[in-house]
Amino acid sequence: MKIFLFVLAATILEATGDAVLRVALHHPSLPIRIALFVFGGALLTAYGTSLNLAPVEFAAVTGMYIATLFVVFQVTNYLFFRATPTLPVLVGGTLIVTGGLIVSLWR
Repeated sequence: MKIFLFVLAATILEATGDAVLRVALHHPSLPIRIALFVFGGALLTAYGTSLNLAPVEFAAVTGMYIATLFVVFQVTNYLFFRATPTLPVLVGGTLIVTGGLIVSLWR
């Protein structure tokens, strides 16, 4: 459970940082755009740092990470941009999550 929470935190930092940068790219106010770039960069730096300081080898949690990242990206995409996933994204996402579970839990 501890490892899953760590992976979840890392994926939230990554997805949120990416979303903030996407907002910054199109913001009309230059000072706000710069602030958003700095904030998004800080989130992505926190993501990269936390992932590299992980108490577990990344290869061991790759399946869990990819599956969690897919779900968190969909939630973030909806929260930031009100974009709902299409049927192909849902079907593909089901395969991603299933594959992640197989990689993570198969012993």
